[in-house]
Amino acid sequence: MRTDFADLVAALDIGGTKIAGALVDDRGRLLARAQRPTPAREDGATVMGAVAAVIDALGGAAHWSRVRAVGIGSAGPVDASRGTVSPVNVPGWRDYPLVAEVARRVGGLPVVLVGDGVAMTAAEHWQGAARGRANALCMVVSTGVGGGLVLGGRLHPGPTGNAGHIGHISVDLDGDVCPCGARGCVERIASGPNIARRALDAGWLPGPDGDRSAAAVAAAAGAGDAVARASFERAAQALAAGIAATATLVEIEVAVIGGGVAGAGEVLFAPLRERLRDYATLSFASGVEVLPAELGSDAGLVGAAAAAAQEFGLWAGREPGPA
Repeated sequence: MRTDFADLVAALDIGGTKIAGALVDDRGRLLARAQRPTPAREDGATVMGAVAAVIDALGGAAHWSRVRAVGIGSAGPVDASRGTVSPVNVPGWRDYPLVAEVARRVGGLPVVLVGDGVAMTAAEHWQGAARGRANALCMVVSTGVGGGLVLGGRLHPGPTGNAGHIGHISVDLDGDVCPCGARGCVERIASGPNIARRALDAGWLPGPDGDRSAAAVAAAAGAGDAVARASFERAAQALAAGIAATATLVEIEVAVIGGGVAGAGEVLFAPLRERLRDYATLSFASGVEVLPAELGSDAGLVGAAAAAAQEFGLWAGREPGPA
């Protein structure tokens, strides 16, 4: 079937480092791209100026006339019900009316906003490891820990676009205080910076290059370093507890994990699957499968487009849901 003249979605993926944009078709292909650094420490107007530059670049693409909607995946918190964002890593945006500002710049096209974890979930459900699954949790484990849910075969962003934010489930009731204000959150234990911090506190020594990242800890764990391995096992335990809690609450069948920490491979996944058996003990939760994400750095763009397609009824037969 020809898709040369199919409707397109303009997608934006907004984070603390970069603002990416693309025109996405009904097969998840990116037909045009644009990107700008995020001026994260500047005022809100300057940050919006970078977003506008990405939109303008996309607007000059040959395919712009086919765009029917805009999807935005943003670092959070987001509030889709109000169309506002307050990213932790972009201080200049607090309750910033991003949907209204984007709509004003795209000629009134409909705009949908979701958190970046929800966008990744939409992408993995449409094109990746959760494809064909009716109920799934997808997670990004990186500098932070985010996520999203698919329930009943459809993306479930929730009223504010944050449903499935597993990083802020408390799995250690008397644990360290998380930047969100709660204690013992999954993110406070399983994010990349916290894996590295814990290893260093326990006596792990970086190599001659001085690399103190979670990736360096993963390499050391893979090489047999007991302290590095213990830090990853603690992260795996926290993730397992969060996944089990989610499975008990909404009966997911698969948990898909992406992000930089997932790049550790079996250093993370082997203890995660093992500890999941300790926490997901009820019959309806015990069969949860854990899989690595299949989509890479484009997941945010593909997912933002997929979320918009679902919201506005585009791409009949290809929107997020079972293939």
